[in-house]
Amino acid sequence: MSNARPWLDHYPEGIPAEIDLNAYASMAAMLEEAFQRFRDRPAFANFGKQLSYGQIDAYSRQFAGYLTGTLKLGKGDRVAIMLPNVLQYPIALFGALRAGLVVVNTNPMYTARELKHQLEDSGAKAIVVLDNFASTLQQVVAETAVKHIVTTGIGDLLGFPKGPLVNFVLKHVKKMVPAYRLPQAVRFRDALAQGAAHPLPEVQLGHDDIAFLQYTGGTTGVAKGAMLTHANMIANMLQVGAWIGTALKPGEEVAIGALPMYHIFSLTACGMVFVRLGAHTQLITNPRDMPGFVKELKKVPFSILPGVNTLFNGLLNTPEFAGVDFSHLKISLGGGMAVQRSVAERWKRVTGCTLAEAYGLTETSPGVCINPIGLKDYNGSIGLPIPSTNVAIWSEDNQPLPIGEVGELMVQGPQVMRGYWNRADETAKVLGDDGWLHTGDIAKMDASGYVYIVDRKKDMILVSGFNVYPNEVEDTVMQNPGVAEVAAVGVPDEHSGEVVKLFVVRKDPGLTEEALKQFCRDNLTGYKRPKYIEFRDALPKSNVGKILRRELRDEKKAAAGAH
Repeated sequence: MSNARPWLDHYPEGIPAEIDLNAYASMAAMLEEAFQRFRDRPAFANFGKQLSYGQIDAYSRQFAGYLTGTLKLGKGDRVAIMLPNVLQYPIALFGALRAGLVVVNTNPMYTARELKHQLEDSGAKAIVVLDNFASTLQQVVAETAVKHIVTTGIGDLLGFPKGPLVNFVLKHVKKMVPAYRLPQAVRFRDALAQGAAHPLPEVQLGHDDIAFLQYTGGTTGVAKGAMLTHANMIANMLQVGAWIGTALKPGEEVAIGALPMYHIFSLTACGMVFVRLGAHTQLITNPRDMPGFVKELKKVPFSILPGVNTLFNGLLNTPEFAGVDFSHLKISLGGGMAVQRSVAERWKRVTGCTLAEAYGLTETSPGVCINPIGLKDYNGSIGLPIPSTNVAIWSEDNQPLPIGEVGELMVQGPQVMRGYWNRADETAKVLGDDGWLHTGDIAKMDASGYVYIVDRKKDMILVSGFNVYPNEVEDTVMQNPGVAEVAAVGVPDEHSGEVVKLFVVRKDPGLTEEALKQFCRDNLTGYKRPKYIEFRDALPKSNVGKILRRELRDEKKAAAGAH
C-alpha cells in the first residue's frame, strides 16, 4: 500500500501516519480540556487587553447560557457571528459551540446583498454583530429568519478607561460606525450578564453533529455553506496539530492572529489548533494597517505566524518590519493562496524562518497538505498530505494518473465536509460516494509525495491551445524588483483565443510597460508573455487578502461589452 501513499516514507520524524479521531467526542470536549489545563495562561489578547483561558471559559459559559437559557435556542440552531478579530469573537464562537449550536461565520465586509443571502440560506436565528457593520444588517434583517441580535463595539471588553475611549474615537473621530437602528438588539455585555444566570447547558454532542456552516465560493458564483461537522474540525485540528506540534511546547507559544477568525484557515489554526496547545494568541483587528501591525509585532515574543502571501509581502514592504525581533519565531505558515517564491525567499532572509507553504480548502476544514516545518528553503510545493489524508491526481475522466502527470487534485479524509447545506446538486458535483472530493485545482505529485499546484482550473488561460497558468506568470513577474503586486488574467483575442494581460502595482514608480515586457521576454516563453500591461494603484482582494483575478476578468468583460 505504501507506494499508493509515497509521502509516508518522507514524513518528518515523530509525525504519525494516522490520527486518533476518538481523542475528543466534540469540539466542546476539546475546549473543556484546554480551559482546565491552561486555566491561568493567557489565551487571547487584543489592543493591550489580555484574557486567560479561565476568563474565556467563564465568558463563553455565560454566552452559552444566554443563547440557550435566555434566547431558548436549541441544539442545531444556527447563530451567525459577524465580527473581526476582537476578544468577543472567541467568546461568541466557543459559547455557541458549547451550547451545541451551529456557527455561521459571516464576513463583516459583506454587502447587504451578500449578508442577506447568507442569513437566508443558513436560516440563522441569532447574530452577533460589530457596531461598525450593524447598518448593513439593519437593511436586510427583516427579510431573514434572524430573531435575536447582539451588538458590540470594538472597545466593549477592553476595560475602563480604554474601552469607552476606543469606542468614542471610532464613532465620533474616525467616523467608522455608521448610524443604525436595531431597537431589538441587546449589547454583548448585557447578554453575558443575562447568561450568567443560566447554567452551561448539557448538550449531547457527537462527531456527526454540524459545528459550522462555512460559506465558500463567493468567487465562483453564489456562496454555498460547507457543512463542517465536529468530526471534521477535530480531525483537522489533530492533523495540523500533529504536523506542527513537534516544534511547539504546550502552554508556551505566542501566536499572531492576523488573519480573520471567520476565515477557515484562521478559524482552525487560532480557534482550534492553538487553543488545544494552550498558546497565547495576539488578535490583530486590522492587519491592513501595516505600520500598526508591525508595532504590535514588536510588543510580543511571537513564535507562530500564519498568513497569506499578500500579508507576508505587505510586512516585508513595511519599513519598520526589519526591526522586529524574530528570535522566537519557529513557524511561518502560508496558506489561503499560492506563496510566491520571491516573497518566501525574502521572508527567509529577513526573519531567518522558512515560510512553509500549506494548502487547504473550506471544504476540507481546511488543511490537506503542509510542507515539513523544518524545511530548509522554499521548494515551490504545497507539501505532503497530512496524517489520515489521501491525495490523488485524476484525469478529466476521473482516472488516477501516474506520478508526475498533471490533473485534478483529489482529496479523501476525515476532514472532508459532509456536503453543502441544502445543495445536494452542488455537493454531487464535487463529492463522490467514495468520499473523494474534487478540489478544482490542477496539480501534480512527485515520487516523494510532494504536491505541486499548477493552477486553479477556472483561472487557466488558453493561448492558441496552450495552457497558461497565471501562478507561473505572476511568480515570474514578481521577481522583477520594480513590481509590488501582480495579477495575470486571460482576455479575449481574435488571433489566439485568449492572451495574457497583467495588472501590476509598482514598487518602483519608474517601471515602464516596455521594461516589464522586456523582462517577460527574457523570462517567459512566447505564448506566456503578456500582450497587455495595466498599472494600478491597488488590486481587488478578498477578505483574507487573496488577489481576485475573477474581478479583474469580469471588469474586462464588462468593458468589452460596453464598446
